[in-house]
Amino acid sequence: MGGTGPARTGPHAKGRTVATTRSAHTVWEGNLTEGSGVVNFDSSGAIAAQPVTWASRSQDANGKTSPEELIAAAHSSCFSMALSHALNGAGTPPTKLVTSADVSFQPGEGITGIHLTVEGTVPGMDNDAFVAAAEDAKANCPVSQALTGTTITLSAKLA
Repeated sequence: MGGTGPARTGPHAKGRTVATTRSAHTVWEGNLTEGSGVVNFDSSGAIAAQPVTWASRSQDANGKTSPEELIAAAHSSCFSMALSHALNGAGTPPTKLVTSADVSFQPGEGITGIHLTVEGTVPGMDNDAFVAAAEDAKANCPVSQALTGTTITLSAKLA
């Protein structure tokens, strides 16, 4: 039998979509304002353990992360995937999408808003159609849906 080898089967077969659970854990020592923690990315190991403190959350980052930065990373990547999928499904696959997410945090109030900014290179698409697709992706990406209690705004344009 000539060919490309045995067919892949099972939950990790090429192209198959499966439900997943991703995990992280934090070890925190001390009180809120003087303590510190380390965030560990258990599922992938792709990101080294990251330090976190109250000061890095409520003041300058100083080389440490925050829950808001982690939410921004999750949101910008999820939104980009959702928009790419929608554009491809409409017959106008993107060449490139550059997405940023700004998560605002106010001590005493919490997360007060998220602003997504996307610039896309999408051959054959006009700006109005791109903005409409981006608005749809904003509303329907799983991270946006998980954050429905937060105001999410969007700026979108073609490159």
